[in-house]
Amino acid sequence: MGMPPPQGTDGFWETTGAAKTFTHPLDAELLAEFVPRSARVLDYGCGYGRLTAELAGLGYRAVRGVDRSAALIARGRREHPEAALMRWAGLPLPFADRSFDAALLFAVLTCVPENAGQEAITGELGRVVRPGGVLYLSDVPLQDDAFNRARYGRFAERYGTYGVFETEDGGVFRHHPPERLRALVRAAGFTVLRERRGAVRTLDGRTAERLQLMARREPADPGAG
Repeated sequence: MGMPPPQGTDGFWETTGAAKTFTHPLDAELLAEFVPRSARVLDYGCGYGRLTAELAGLGYRAVRGVDRSAALIARGRREHPEAALMRWAGLPLPFADRSFDAALLFAVLTCVPENAGQEAITGELGRVVRPGGVLYLSDVPLQDDAFNRARYGRFAERYGTYGVFETEDGGVFRHHPPERLRALVRAAGFTVLRERRGAVRTLDGRTAERLQLMARREPADPGAG
């Protein structure tokens, strides 16, 4: 009781969510191990371009940030005018097959509670990343603390998925069984090469465990590059 109704994922990111400070950190060492500075990189779900700009600062010369929120992209153009940011509200993306050497998907799936939406995003990244290219996914798995277990249980019936929950400011988020994240990556044609875990700060100021997956795009056929 007393909780405002959820605004829906799009509405939240055009209003309340567009003012948030994103905190999910890039592991620059892990990225550099798999992605050269010359790579064409897509930062999908870039928000206000925080990581897009950070990548450019690290010497990545061909980085494109894309987000579906007009408010976040507008903020990004103010805060990071040097970054190549684009608003694109739907799928497919306006890029040819195999346009990128790498894609980042950072704390994006947690903002997409529905299975179909998640599968559409990862499948599209499988299309635009070339065979031999990589997907660097970092997201929040199911947490085992009492606070999170309670809210997973509270919203499981409403959303039909354990791990989906609402926040008091109207957002809807999802935490995942690790195998769910691995399965999405595999279904999109990627092979997981490396996993890392660690603690991150969340949008509401709490601390959560994150799971990073570095995965390589499988060749379309045995003779592909």
